Amino acid sequence: MVNSPDSKISLVFELENGIPSYTIFRNKNTIIENSHLGFILKKLPALDSNFKIISQKISTFDETWEQAWGEVRKIRNNYNELLVELEQKDSLKRRLNIVFRVFNDGIGFRYEIPQQENLNEFAIMDELTEFNLAGNHSAWWIPAYQKERYEYLYNNTPVNEMDTVHTPVTMKSAEGLYLSFHEAALTDYASMVIFNHKENSLKCDLVPWSDGTRVYTKTPMKTPWRTIQIAENPGDLITSYLILNLNEPNQLTDLSYIKPGKYVGIWWAMHIDLNTWSSGTKHGATTANAIKYIDFAAKYGFNGVLIEGWNESWDGDWVKNGSIFNFTKPYPDFDIKKITDYAKSKGVKIIGHHETGADVDNYGKQLDSAYKFYKSYGIDIIKSGYVGSRMNHKEWHHGQFGVNFYHRALTEAAKYNIMLVAHEPIKDTGKRRTWPNMMSREGARGTEWDAWDQNGGNPPNHTCILPFTRLLAGPMDYTPGVFDIMIKSKPNNRSNTTLAKQLAFYVTIYSPFQMACDIPENYEANLPAFQFIRDVVTDWDDTKVLNAEIGEYITIVRKARNTNEWFLGSITNEKAREFEIELNFLDKDKKYKAQVYADGDDADWKTNPLSIRISEIDVDANATLKFKLAPGGGQAIRFYLLK
Repeated sequence: MVNSPDSKISLVFELENGIPSYTIFRNKNTIIENSHLGFILKKLPALDSNFKIISQKISTFDETWEQAWGEVRKIRNNYNELLVELEQKDSLKRRLNIVFRVFNDGIGFRYEIPQQENLNEFAIMDELTEFNLAGNHSAWWIPAYQKERYEYLYNNTPVNEMDTVHTPVTMKSAEGLYLSFHEAALTDYASMVIFNHKENSLKCDLVPWSDGTRVYTKTPMKTPWRTIQIAENPGDLITSYLILNLNEPNQLTDLSYIKPGKYVGIWWAMHIDLNTWSSGTKHGATTANAIKYIDFAAKYGFNGVLIEGWNESWDGDWVKNGSIFNFTKPYPDFDIKKITDYAKSKGVKIIGHHETGADVDNYGKQLDSAYKFYKSYGIDIIKSGYVGSRMNHKEWHHGQFGVNFYHRALTEAAKYNIMLVAHEPIKDTGKRRTWPNMMSREGARGTEWDAWDQNGGNPPNHTCILPFTRLLAGPMDYTPGVFDIMIKSKPNNRSNTTLAKQLAFYVTIYSPFQMACDIPENYEANLPAFQFIRDVVTDWDDTKVLNAEIGEYITIVRKARNTNEWFLGSITNEKAREFEIELNFLDKDKKYKAQVYADGDDADWKTNPLSIRISEIDVDANATLKFKLAPGGGQAIRFYLLK
């Protein structure tokens, strides 16, 4: 048995007739009932039974490390570890190690298969990891093995009604305990999804190759960590950094180019049919349009401008034929040298764009030349896209094939000092600690669905679920900032929020490189509200969750790195809310100005989404603010020190 440092969580490992299993307790209450471990191998005897324990070792680790960027500056990594070395009792004597790390906020465990005479190269057909729950919890989940990858609305059902689901999958027990299941340090292995195989018993399923094999590997090897975060309230899931702690420390020596920030771009104009990715009279990626956005970014203090549709590849059905993409040949109306020179003169970065159409064979052949091309023009951040249900029309994005390609793109980018923001990505498993040039990724339904979902856009509760599910994995490029809530050019679509809620997203939905997605004209038509987007930062010293309930509401406050400023975001679902928020997170004995961006008294996401009330008030750490959130609404606040 091994306990957490605070002794609240206990893990018991045992062999039942040679079969490895584990059980988890919290305050002596069972959280995970006896659950089996092991592997089924291809054309080899299974690694699931007939074991004996060779050795057990318990150790303790405690350090505090600093993030290159992130939700907090410093993270404590404190756990007790149990290493169990197993050997099968037959003549092959094959060995399997299982490592358990028990933190105050949960557990991580993984398999290690050491180098050995009777097991070298092999294929895994199934990982037998179970999570046998102590009850039929309420679960928030999205389905796996679907066309749109991770881009689905969340279901909230009892565990026994779950489909095969992506992780993170988050649960609430009848006793009010919160659990989230995910994985950490996913490298050269298949992504884990989870399915219900009997009542409250969940089992790992590894996303397969097209031939049905789960993982091709050889010894010595280590699997990703299987993670279970445990919290007494949902906000504590958000401020748990267990997944980051289970990743290796930073591998990069040069961090000078890695700079969080905010960006604008032509992206939203194409979603609302004002421009096109393809060439023609409405082509968005033109020299003139790029200069317009560069001027806007420079005027209002944005770090970057994203230009999509710049390369000669977008005409025709590129989703079906991603092999047409050329990553070094701009359209004739896109003068990349003139654009990048002009951006540099204005102190603005151009954010490169690589859409692959999920044809990674084509992209892989050009990867080196594509990175060199951008670097020759001073571009050091790229948004990549992998639109398509299968890579090369064959392999899942989240199988071992996809995992390895995403890792290749990331590590090659690091060689060129390039940051990445990935869309249609492999899920985040905390590798940003090891490779901090991995800034953000999509991996869920973002703002774009407001513009073209046939049901009219993401419902009000969607963004009240994301912080407790997808965002537990890591930063998300949600692309907030819609000011034309009703989307005039698309009458069947809209953003199902108030304007104040759009502002609050910059705090509640974390990304180190945040987009202000709307077109310049809409921002300049409402400069008072736009001021919050200009002021808010994207890199933090500290993060606190002040109140939260999954799918209902959340209030988060974050302290800007290297300053005394705090920013608060509070959002609700379709229900109106009233809160009293204590400001005891502010520095004591100091006076602050609070710039408040609140829903207007008559605001409502359906009937009056643009009603906003902007005010200022002097406050200190002893103050309490009363919030009134409209249906589908929110509130954003900037706190800064009075001189």
